[in-house]
Amino acid sequence: MRAGTSLLALAACLATLAAPRAGYAQGFLDEFTSEGLRFSGFGMDFGGAWSDRLDPSFSGSFRVDMGSVAPRVRPMLSVSVLRSGYAGDEIAILEERLTAVIVDPSGEARIEIDSLTLTNVTLDLDLQYVLQAGRVAPYAGLGIGVHLRDVRGPAIAGTIVEDALQAVVAAVNATVGLEVAVSPRVRLTAEGRGVAASGLLALMARAGVMVRLPGGSGS
Repeated sequence: MRAGTSLLALAACLATLAAPRAGYAQGFLDEFTSEGLRFSGFGMDFGGAWSDRLDPSFSGSFRVDMGSVAPRVRPMLSVSVLRSGYAGDEIAILEERLTAVIVDPSGEARIEIDSLTLTNVTLDLDLQYVLQAGRVAPYAGLGIGVHLRDVRGPAIAGTIVEDALQAVVAAVNATVGLEVAVSPRVRLTAEGRGVAASGLLALMARAGVMVRLPGGSGS
């Protein structure tokens, strides 16, 4: 009897503690709405990219601000392009793997690849939280993306290896950035982005400009 009473008391305490948090979570979710979705701005940025498998390279993106889905939360669509050569150690690993599947009784056959170039086109959807509104507006965000990879090289041109290296993969990303208003509609931007995709980790640092439209999330 005492055990049953104790369990009921514990359940009552947990319910009491959880109720305010559940109410807060529900209130937070209630703030999300599609009513604020609209074409609110566009911009471009350019900078560098560093990866665990690629040589340092240049990257750029075109971005579209889609308004807001909650106070200080804005969805951002973007398309970006990165073009880089594979690092030498990555090419060496591929050479070893391809050489291992060659049937050669003498054991002297060797696959040699001079260079491989990756062109990566990414489509991203980010949710950015504006930490502080004003002339200087820092933000942070999380997002998902789709990477379209195209790998080319003289040694693999027209082979099944080239076909195997083409891929469409999903990715997640995290961003931190800063916008500085230089006029009522124009913002200078600086952003750092970390990307994790299948077989690729990358860091990007870019700067650019964003044009905000009247009534948009950055107005």
